[in-house]
Amino acid sequence: MALRYVGRYATTRAKLCSYLARKLRERGWDGTGEPDLEALAGRLAGLGYIDDAAYALSKAQALSARGFGKRRLEEKLRHAGVDEEDGLAAREHAGAQAVDAALRFAERRRLGPFASAIPDPKQREKSLAAMVRAGHPFGLARAIVRLGPGEQIDREELREQSGFNP
Repeated sequence: MALRYVGRYATTRAKLCSYLARKLRERGWDGTGEPDLEALAGRLAGLGYIDDAAYALSKAQALSARGFGKRRLEEKLRHAGVDEEDGLAAREHAGAQAVDAALRFAERRRLGPFASAIPDPKQREKSLAAMVRAGHPFGLARAIVRLGPGEQIDREELREQSGFNP
Protein backbone atom coordinates (compact mmCIF):
# COMPACT_ATOMS: atom_id res chain seq x y z
CA MET A 1 0.00 0.00 0.00
CA ALA A 2 2.86 2.38 0.86
CA LEU A 3 4.67 1.70 -2.41
CA ARG A 4 1.53 2.29 -4.42
CA TYR A 5 0.96 5.59 -2.60
CA VAL A 6 4.50 6.95 -3.08
CA GLY A 7 4.47 5.75 -6.68
CA ARG A 8 1.33 7.69 -7.38
CA TYR A 9 1.72 10.88 -5.31
CA ALA A 10 4.50 13.26 -4.39
CA THR A 11 4.50 13.04 -0.62
CA THR A 12 6.42 13.54 2.59
CA ARG A 13 7.27 11.10 5.36
CA ALA A 14 4.62 12.64 7.62
CA LYS A 15 1.90 12.51 4.97
CA LEU A 16 2.72 8.87 4.22
CA CYS A 17 2.54 7.96 7.92
CA SER A 18 -0.79 9.75 8.23
CA TYR A 19 -2.16 7.97 5.18
CA LEU A 20 -1.04 4.56 6.39
CA ALA A 21 -2.40 5.16 9.90
CA ARG A 22 -5.78 6.11 8.43
CA LYS A 23 -5.84 3.03 6.20
CA LEU A 24 -4.94 0.80 9.17
CA ARG A 25 -7.80 2.31 11.19
CA GLU A 26 -10.22 1.77 8.31
CA ARG A 27 -9.15 -1.75 7.41
CA GLY A 28 -7.81 -2.98 10.73
CA TRP A 29 -4.48 -4.55 11.64
CA ASP A 30 -4.17 -8.23 12.40
CA GLY A 31 -0.41 -8.33 13.00
CA THR A 32 1.28 -8.66 16.37
CA GLY A 33 1.98 -5.30 18.02
CA GLU A 34 1.64 -1.94 16.37
CA PRO A 35 3.21 -1.43 12.91
CA ASP A 36 6.19 0.95 12.86
CA LEU A 37 5.04 3.45 10.25
CA GLU A 38 7.91 5.86 10.94
CA ALA A 39 10.45 3.14 10.18
CA LEU A 40 8.65 2.26 6.97
CA ALA A 41 8.56 5.91 5.88
CA GLY A 42 12.24 6.27 6.82
CA ARG A 43 13.14 3.22 4.77
CA LEU A 44 11.27 4.51 1.74
CA ALA A 45 13.00 7.88 2.17
CA GLY A 46 16.36 6.10 2.39
CA LEU A 47 15.61 4.33 -0.89
CA GLY A 48 14.76 7.67 -2.52
CA TYR A 49 11.03 7.13 -2.92
CA ILE A 50 10.28 10.02 -0.56
CA ASP A 51 12.22 13.28 -0.47
CA ASP A 52 10.79 15.94 1.82
CA ALA A 53 13.18 18.64 0.54
CA ALA A 54 12.27 17.98 -3.11
CA TYR A 55 8.58 17.95 -2.19
CA ALA A 56 8.96 21.29 -0.42
CA LEU A 57 10.84 22.89 -3.31
CA SER A 58 8.31 21.69 -5.88
CA LYS A 59 5.49 23.00 -3.69
CA ALA A 60 7.29 26.37 -3.45
CA GLN A 61 7.73 26.56 -7.22
CA ALA A 62 4.11 25.65 -7.88
CA LEU A 63 2.71 28.14 -5.38
CA SER A 64 5.00 30.95 -6.60
CA ALA A 65 3.98 30.25 -10.19
CA ARG A 66 0.33 30.56 -9.18
CA GLY A 67 1.00 33.84 -7.37
CA PHE A 68 0.95 32.74 -3.73
CA GLY A 69 3.35 34.07 -1.12
CA LYS A 70 5.78 32.70 1.41
CA ARG A 71 3.29 32.57 4.26
CA ARG A 72 0.97 30.35 2.23
CA LEU A 73 3.94 28.09 1.44
CA GLU A 74 4.88 27.83 5.11
CA GLU A 75 1.30 26.82 5.92
CA LYS A 76 1.38 24.08 3.26
CA LEU A 77 4.75 22.78 4.45
CA ARG A 78 3.64 22.73 8.08
CA HIS A 79 0.53 20.80 7.05
CA ALA A 80 2.66 18.32 5.07
CA GLY A 81 5.01 17.79 8.03
CA VAL A 82 8.14 19.18 6.38
CA ASP A 83 10.72 20.19 8.99
CA GLU A 84 12.77 23.41 8.98
CA GLU A 85 15.88 21.87 7.43
CA ASP A 86 14.06 20.18 4.55
CA GLY A 87 12.02 23.32 3.85
CA LEU A 88 14.96 25.73 3.80
CA ALA A 89 15.48 25.75 0.02
CA ALA A 90 11.73 26.11 -0.52
CA ARG A 91 11.54 29.11 1.82
CA GLU A 92 14.53 30.73 0.10
CA HIS A 93 12.86 30.21 -3.27
CA ALA A 94 9.62 31.76 -2.02
CA GLY A 95 11.54 34.72 -0.61
CA ALA A 96 13.43 35.28 -3.85
CA GLN A 97 10.22 35.06 -5.88
CA ALA A 98 8.10 37.17 -3.51
CA VAL A 99 7.68 40.26 -5.70
CA ASP A 100 7.15 38.27 -8.90
CA ALA A 101 4.60 36.00 -7.20
CA ALA A 102 2.74 38.99 -5.75
CA LEU A 103 2.62 40.62 -9.20
CA ARG A 104 1.34 37.36 -10.75
CA PHE A 105 -1.41 37.25 -8.13
CA ALA A 106 -2.28 40.91 -8.75
CA GLU A 107 -2.38 40.33 -12.50
CA ARG A 108 -4.58 37.24 -12.15
CA ARG A 109 -7.01 39.08 -9.86
CA ARG A 110 -6.71 42.40 -11.78
CA LEU A 111 -5.46 44.38 -8.80
CA GLY A 112 -3.28 47.47 -8.58
CA PRO A 113 -1.51 48.18 -11.90
CA PHE A 114 -3.56 45.47 -13.64
CA ALA A 115 -6.96 46.93 -12.70
CA SER A 116 -9.16 48.34 -15.42
CA ALA A 117 -10.16 51.43 -13.39
CA ILE A 118 -9.04 53.23 -10.26
CA PRO A 119 -10.65 51.34 -7.38
CA ASP A 120 -12.55 53.08 -4.62
CA PRO A 121 -11.07 52.90 -1.09
CA LYS A 122 -13.32 50.00 -0.08
CA GLN A 123 -12.31 47.97 -3.13
CA ARG A 124 -8.65 48.78 -2.44
CA GLU A 125 -9.04 47.38 1.08
CA LYS A 126 -10.57 44.20 -0.34
CA SER A 127 -7.69 43.89 -2.79
CA LEU A 128 -5.16 44.34 0.00
CA ALA A 129 -6.93 41.71 2.12
CA ALA A 130 -6.93 39.25 -0.80
CA MET A 131 -3.20 39.65 -1.29
CA VAL A 132 -2.48 39.18 2.40
CA ARG A 133 -4.66 36.05 2.48
CA ALA A 134 -2.66 34.74 -0.48
CA GLY A 135 0.41 34.85 1.77
CA HIS A 136 2.08 38.07 0.70
CA PRO A 137 3.67 40.45 3.23
CA PHE A 138 1.46 43.39 4.13
CA GLY A 139 3.96 46.03 2.98
CA LEU A 140 4.45 44.43 -0.41
CA ALA A 141 0.71 43.95 -0.89
CA ARG A 142 0.04 47.57 0.04
CA ALA A 143 2.71 48.82 -2.38
CA ILE A 144 1.20 46.84 -5.27
CA VAL A 145 -2.40 47.78 -4.50
CA ARG A 146 -1.44 51.47 -4.35
CA LEU A 147 -0.16 51.38 -7.94
CA GLY A 148 -2.65 52.88 -10.38
CA PRO A 149 -4.03 51.05 -13.40
CA GLY A 150 -1.42 50.78 -16.13
CA GLU A 151 1.27 52.33 -13.95
CA GLN A 152 4.86 51.28 -14.66
CA ILE A 153 6.08 48.50 -12.32
CA ASP A 154 9.57 48.80 -10.84
CA ARG A 155 10.36 45.60 -8.95
CA GLU A 156 13.27 47.13 -7.03
CA GLU A 157 11.14 50.08 -5.96
CA LEU A 158 8.44 47.68 -4.79
CA ARG A 159 10.99 45.87 -2.64
CA GLU A 160 12.12 49.17 -1.13
CA GLN A 161 8.60 50.56 -0.56
CA SER A 162 7.40 47.37 1.05
CA GLY A 163 10.39 47.05 3.35
CA PHE A 164 10.59 43.44 2.23
CA ASN A 165 13.97 41.79 1.82
CA PRO A 166 13.96 38.08 0.90
